[in-house]
Amino acid sequence: MNQRPNFIIFVADQLRADCVHAVDPATIVSTPNLDRLAADGVAFTEAFGQHSVCSPSRVSFLSGWYPHVAGHRTLEYLLGPAEPNFLRVFKDNGYHVAMAGGRGDSFAAGVTELSMHEHGFLPEETRSSAAEFLRSKAAGDPADPMIRAFYRGQRTAGQAAVEYDEVVVQTAERWLAQPPDEPWVLYVPLFAPHPPFEVEEPWFSMYDREAVPPPHAAHGPQPAFVDALARGHGWDRLTDAQWRELRAVYYGMVSRLDHHVGRVMDAARNGAASGNLVTTFFCDHGEYLGDFGLAEKWPSGVNACLLRNPLIVSGAGMARGVVSGAMIEMIDVFPTLLDLAGLEAPHAHYGRSFAQCLRDPDAAHRDAVFSEGGFRVEEADYFERSPFPYDVKASIQKTQPELVGKAAVVRTREWAYVWRLYEQPELYRRSDDPHETVNLAGMPEHAAIEALLAARLLRWMVETADVLPSEKGVRFPAVNLPRPGSAQR
Repeated sequence: MNQRPNFIIFVADQLRADCVHAVDPATIVSTPNLDRLAADGVAFTEAFGQHSVCSPSRVSFLSGWYPHVAGHRTLEYLLGPAEPNFLRVFKDNGYHVAMAGGRGDSFAAGVTELSMHEHGFLPEETRSSAAEFLRSKAAGDPADPMIRAFYRGQRTAGQAAVEYDEVVVQTAERWLAQPPDEPWVLYVPLFAPHPPFEVEEPWFSMYDREAVPPPHAAHGPQPAFVDALARGHGWDRLTDAQWRELRAVYYGMVSRLDHHVGRVMDAARNGAASGNLVTTFFCDHGEYLGDFGLAEKWPSGVNACLLRNPLIVSGAGMARGVVSGAMIEMIDVFPTLLDLAGLEAPHAHYGRSFAQCLRDPDAAHRDAVFSEGGFRVEEADYFERSPFPYDVKASIQKTQPELVGKAAVVRTREWAYVWRLYEQPELYRRSDDPHETVNLAGMPEHAAIEALLAARLLRWMVETADVLPSEKGVRFPAVNLPRPGSAQR
């Protein structure tokens, strides 16, 4: 009988930590199934992603490499066949690995086949429906600032029936009815609550617009992209009521996501998957949702609303129904799951298991967490080239490349310090300003802490600049070529 744990791994897309009740009880967003998951495990309140854009973030947490380690800083540069990833470690160590759905923003060609046994949708006929849903995201009047804020509003039940996540959840439900006999990993990367902001009933009307809290505003100097994005999209013309409408629909999307997670949890409990099961829920990055007058995300945006992620780990042998304030990086998640399976990745990486925090929620983990983003202006050929509705973002990057300049941030329990290649640094006192809205950089009374955190960033960058390969090369290898002058040219 299998004694090694099985794993269900949910990865949401663009989910703010302050919209998950188990992580932030002050939220008005209802997430009862995630509450149920946390009741059997540990919810983490201080987990941070390493990048604010989908592909770099996913490549990072699947490899344990920071985005800068091997240049995985774009939407197109994905993990290749010769590069490590943790799902492949599970597969190489006897686990049956399956992905429900068809997310293609992590692995280059051929790597999915190397990393898992199963991939895609059940039933097969739903594949085209899900693909059509993804192609139909662009719609509406480009001159409408709400459309430019990726708002679509209420959709029909018919549209929802072929929506990508619905099809993925159906796939997971059917798979869990007859999981394999060997230990297994079911990887469930979902699309919600990524824009466009649209949802069907009952979720569309679930939240009273008047009860929705307003976005957070910035105080003090901000990077130039904030104003450029707001003006370029017309977001500076949106009213308070419009921002509340957008946020209410997003909240409905989060509750629908929670409903989907609950369905998969029920399938695991009711089917053949009960027993030694570890369930993990987290996301790749967050969402501006009106904070600082912005919507969606930005490659050099390193704000807390983009990088603070919800994280819940649940299963036998863990503390139950507790909250941990341990500082976690998302590259720590898979090393922790491997640790729970009694496995260790064979490649060099920077993730650290926080398994001790699952047994003792008061245990410490890291004393600082790091994130990064952006480009050098010389890398303009790698910038996004996108049609509507992402055309304005793409145009701003092309015409003002310094606005997407490289940035790095270090967060401790008290402080957040942002260093930017082409702009001035930022400093936020997280202990008094958890949403990081008041920039204190440049004030004489904070000069010492700025210097200390800048040095901490430098040390991190040097320590993590690269990794040595697991196999040593051969010096002076045999060369199969003729000697100079020994053969006719």
